[in-house]
Amino acid sequence: MYYSQFLTRVCMPHAVLLQPKESWNSSKSNDEIIVGHCTKVPRNSNLEKLRSGYLFPEISRHESEHLRENPDASLIRLGIGDTTQPIPDAITLAMAEQVRGLSTIQGYRGYGAEQGNMALRKAIAGKFYQDMGIKANEIFVSDGAQCDISRLQMLLGSNVTVAVQDPSFPAYIDSSVVVGQAGELEEETGKYGNIIYMNCGPENDFFPDLSTIPRTDIIFLCSPNNPTGHAASWQQLKQLVEFAKANGSIIVHDSAYAAYIRDGSPRSIFAIPGAKEVAIEISSFSKFAGFTGVRLGWTVVPEELLYSDGFPVIKDFNRIVCTCFNGASNIAQAGGLACLSTDGYQDLCKVIDYYMENAKILVDGFTSLGWKVYGGKNAPYIWVHFPGMSSWNVFAEILKKTNIVTVPGRGFGPAGEEYIRVSAFGQRQNILEALRRLNSFL
Repeated sequence: MYYSQFLTRVCMPHAVLLQPKESWNSSKSNDEIIVGHCTKVPRNSNLEKLRSGYLFPEISRHESEHLRENPDASLIRLGIGDTTQPIPDAITLAMAEQVRGLSTIQGYRGYGAEQGNMALRKAIAGKFYQDMGIKANEIFVSDGAQCDISRLQMLLGSNVTVAVQDPSFPAYIDSSVVVGQAGELEEETGKYGNIIYMNCGPENDFFPDLSTIPRTDIIFLCSPNNPTGHAASWQQLKQLVEFAKANGSIIVHDSAYAAYIRDGSPRSIFAIPGAKEVAIEISSFSKFAGFTGVRLGWTVVPEELLYSDGFPVIKDFNRIVCTCFNGASNIAQAGGLACLSTDGYQDLCKVIDYYMENAKILVDGFTSLGWKVYGGKNAPYIWVHFPGMSSWNVFAEILKKTNIVTVPGRGFGPAGEEYIRVSAFGQRQNILEALRRLNSFL
């Protein structure tokens, strides 16, 4: 449904009366009338095409409603993929030192480069793109991958055609709607008319059958995939790069979970020869380093990537960054540098191992209960299949009967129906307790 369908409007010469529904503002009763001055400014029509709410705030809303109805409930949150383990001391000490320095003449720093601290950009290039030919000046440090998705959409504009994995992280589709790429929502299918949905399920090893995909200007691909947990193989990414070259497309590759890959699959699109001519990569410290609240990420735009007229994409992206962003926090960037130090990186690998052990416990637990489970091997997400069942109903029933928060697969796209996503980001005792409750329920 569109937001506009959630309101009953009565337009008057100088005011508008709004009748709020519960999902619009749950703090007000359905009978309350809001009266406000009505400007002559029309609403952005693209925003009217969005669904009722972004997925993860919707999950939080359901969680809050459950707690209001069950105030003594002991919730276990395995839904929104928020990290739970403390950031290692070597990293927090570096940020604390940066903070203390701000109170001294010698240590104070104001604005930094919009593109990021050059030392950090060099460290990212050395740690994640060694032998791939990526240079420090091609790396743009940011406040996170999700923000960069929207900056890239601003860069690309409303006239490009877009393909996304189905299921996929909802920000790709929502940002496409906001900038005007998506067309109208088709209620029967749950798909936007101008977006190509690339089915990624067990039947095709969670990777699109490119022989069936029409040409689009932009191809969004997340590997390891959120929500399915699938990491694209060398052969799959090679096929994608060749497909993009043949079609003159640009790949936007999201590698936010690359640090969790365990089977030798490529951790960057730029590990594939020729990718620098057809790809942009976004990534993040959020899940790799527990920076979900600190906020730090990066985007790689190679100099070899050109528009149809030969103009370098990196020049336009630099202009977008300089216009829309004053640079990542120097405190967060100090933490990022510490993450990539020898000691910091080793400590983070131990935290990643902890989450992946959680994932193994969840996979084994759901499997022992008789459910078909995917993911959990190269990503901290478990993709559980409930054949013939509505994912929102499964989500609601698990929440009601076990006080466990998951995420309904339908929120990631039409192909997510019948699935739920379960996060391995949690304390070990909560993971074990969740399985105990699920065993009793399922």
